[in-house]
Amino acid sequence: MKQGNFYITTPIYYPSGNPHIGHAYSSIFADVFARFKRIDNYDVFFLTGTDEHGLKIQKAAEKNNLEPKVFCDKISNVFKDFTKKLNLSNDDFIRTTEKRHFVAVEDLWKRLVNSGDIYLSKYKGWYSISDEAYYNEDEIVNKEGKNISMSSGSSVEWVEEDSYFFKLSAWEKKLLNYYEENKDFILPISRRNEVLSFVKSGLKDLSVSRTSFSWGIKVPENNNHVIYVWLDALTNYLSALNFPRNNEKLYQNFWPASLHVIGKDILRFHAIYWPAFLLAANIKLPKRIFSHGWILYDDEKMSKSKGNILNPIEIIDQYGVDEVRYYLMKEVSHGSDGDISLDSLEKCINSDLANNYGNLCQRIFTFVNNNCSGNITKPTIFSKEDKSLLNFIKEKTSKLREMMDCQDLNNYLKSVLEISFATNKYINDTEPWKLKKIDKSRMNTVLFLSIEQIAKITILLSPVIPNSTLKVLKALKIEKDLNNLSFIKTNQIFKKDIKIGTLEILFKKFN
Repeated sequence: MKQGNFYITTPIYYPSGNPHIGHAYSSIFADVFARFKRIDNYDVFFLTGTDEHGLKIQKAAEKNNLEPKVFCDKISNVFKDFTKKLNLSNDDFIRTTEKRHFVAVEDLWKRLVNSGDIYLSKYKGWYSISDEAYYNEDEIVNKEGKNISMSSGSSVEWVEEDSYFFKLSAWEKKLLNYYEENKDFILPISRRNEVLSFVKSGLKDLSVSRTSFSWGIKVPENNNHVIYVWLDALTNYLSALNFPRNNEKLYQNFWPASLHVIGKDILRFHAIYWPAFLLAANIKLPKRIFSHGWILYDDEKMSKSKGNILNPIEIIDQYGVDEVRYYLMKEVSHGSDGDISLDSLEKCINSDLANNYGNLCQRIFTFVNNNCSGNITKPTIFSKEDKSLLNFIKEKTSKLREMMDCQDLNNYLKSVLEISFATNKYINDTEPWKLKKIDKSRMNTVLFLSIEQIAKITILLSPVIPNSTLKVLKALKIEKDLNNLSFIKTNQIFKKDIKIGTLEILFKKFN
């Protein structure tokens, strides 16, 4: 029986350049939770895509001597290919240049007009083309003669033009009340505190249209204005569900979204503007916004100017997609910034994947195939040592859902690796290679329990390293109906004798 529905999204990516390691992290992070929920018996809808409007795209297209739509078609395909490179399991890929998205944005705009939350006035203030964001005077600093945003480091320019405004100030108290009543709406807590502080400092009405460029969705009944790219882009979470056709099954089943995965640089748009738009339009709010940190390279934020941008495609080609997926998920802790390097990547692959999980699988599969022709009988008697292992694993697995429910993937992986380490230790302590000569029945029990734990570890790691774990699941001959988390309650997967196949070496070591 299905446990429910789960709708998870990545931020949709701005395709003015090639995908970088930050895109990879957000996408893999969301994919892991989508895969985890599937093996936990949820109906999952996983969305990613590209945000293709705005001045930055228009300028990039002009630089490449292409029409904006032609440029977007080209670069969006790069991001689609990137989802395959990362081995994402997304159910849809939304583009903001699609007709279904235009329909959704126009409908949301009209709702905001009808609610009295949009009005026409003049905008004067600082604007960042790179961030597609407006900044207050106290958020700007002058460095070497250039005005830049203190939060992003992007250059800003003074803009004066006619603009439609959204009455963001009118939603200040209602947003604060909502945050108070839904304390897990924004995670981690540090990000929630940032949002509370910003809102409590006072919200100003938000400019939601531009007249200085043309590439975007036109304001209904006033084509001189283009809808602000963030009001446009955020609506993707609805348009992918065929909003405003709210009676259709897709929308009924999956809205409100269960989890928006974002980077901390776009927290304000998702945790303040987006909820305010939805409240004003009388649309249910997403259940949670999780904001992860930045990916740092040798303790520095990556940027083109510093020349320290890591190409995720090159890294995957060199080390393998599972290896990179695992490393990024393990290295970056709960919502914090994560410092990565190729040296630490190699050490992680060697220690966690090759020497721990990979070695565990290889030593047991090789021993069982060489000494038992791949066949192990289900035991009926368990020693104190056996029960100790089973109790340890039962205690560990009982907390895993809770970790995943609060997006604590870092500690989830540490716990799974502890199970693998404990199983390796159990094998070393029981020495089945010695039992082969003196007590084959006892050897059989040790091997059965070892294979049982390998199966559990493999299922638990499958959302993170799906290619490698699929090889193990096939060798274990685990059918699809057993590839789920039901063992967390029962503490067993195999209810009868086991017959395994052969297994190749899973992970290459790096010197």
